[in-house]
Amino acid sequence: MPESNHAFPYDIEAVRADFPVLHQEHHDGVPLVFLDNAASSQRPNQVIDAIADYYRYHHANVHRGIHKLSEEATAAYEGARKKIRRFINAASKREVIFTRGTTESINLVAYTWGRANLGVGDVLLTTEMEHHSNIVPWQILAQEKGFTIRYVPVLPDGTLDFEAYARLLRDEPVKLVAVVHASNVLGTINPIADMARMAHEVGALILVDGAQSTPHMPVDVQALDVDFYAFSGHKMIGPTGIGILYGKRDILEAMPPWLGGGDMIARVTLEGSTWNDLPYKFEAGTPSIAPAIGLGAAVDYLSSIGMEKVHEHERIITAYALDRLSEVPGITVYGPQDVANRGAVASFTMEGIHAHDIAQILDAEGVAVRAGHHCAMPLHDKLCVAATARASFYLYNTLQEVDALIEALYKAKKAFAL
Repeated sequence: MPESNHAFPYDIEAVRADFPVLHQEHHDGVPLVFLDNAASSQRPNQVIDAIADYYRYHHANVHRGIHKLSEEATAAYEGARKKIRRFINAASKREVIFTRGTTESINLVAYTWGRANLGVGDVLLTTEMEHHSNIVPWQILAQEKGFTIRYVPVLPDGTLDFEAYARLLRDEPVKLVAVVHASNVLGTINPIADMARMAHEVGALILVDGAQSTPHMPVDVQALDVDFYAFSGHKMIGPTGIGILYGKRDILEAMPPWLGGGDMIARVTLEGSTWNDLPYKFEAGTPSIAPAIGLGAAVDYLSSIGMEKVHEHERIITAYALDRLSEVPGITVYGPQDVANRGAVASFTMEGIHAHDIAQILDAEGVAVRAGHHCAMPLHDKLCVAATARASFYLYNTLQEVDALIEALYKAKKAFAL
């Protein structure tokens, strides 16, 4: 068992002190060990305070008012957009669209760009490791428009079959590649820059689900050369109900709007309407002002640590967790074993115990994990398992918390007399 966390690239205890939820007791005085970060992360005081401060002192609707409160709210809201633009290195704030999260961002692309550009004879290329939010919208749209969906297989080691990817791009009339940056089940980190280059060589666009990558590693959308990139605030120490769709400006300019109403219009007459400039063309109605400000505060917090350091911290945690899990008899861990190509996720099964039973026993020991198909049923079908238990780590987790996970797993084995 490690005696300290001195190998971490930042002061882990100082970070943990900023997250009030981590200091509560769970079930009869047992300390909380939160390892369900892939589902939703916790929030630091800085984010909570930013939201509370807005509601206490600055609340008003944005963009429309000329009074002081509206101007303050607008400055804070648009200031958050600028922070996010810098965080992902978008070329312009006009390429940063606020949505409710990754799912809405992908649906926005499906029902604007997809509806206008996909039809009979076209192919949308995605993968077997996708979250449902990057499968279901395309299936619904394919039923309407008549295009075909093809899936890149997942290899036994948890990586994508790149020979199949290259072949499908070469042999099929692919219009769009829709792919996850980091798998929420396998942890697999896909080489997005290479995939984007290959897609562009055949004239296809690429959309990336960044829900499990943006919170954990540096993301530079210009260096990746992606056409669309989607992520959620609540997985990166920000509020729920807020997310981002990044899109290249020329593509966004050509896309029709999705929702109609206030703020997305330039002029409305009884005969017709014209649309506002980007990004507002895709932000109909009163926006999620407080969550956007909270996401801006989350970006400030992560930037103050440095995303390279966050990623390094998680590699240390993940490597240690994979090593410790390998010690437990009957455990099967899914995904790449090399932490250089893996996010901070460990999905596993235990022989003789259902994933939900594992999660329930771990909960009694204060260890919070996720159990189920993790909104990736096709991938679990591929793995020939109905469900996995998933421990997922973040910037505030420690090696001692991994040890608590392992101790709880041994108690689970004992409870089932295994």
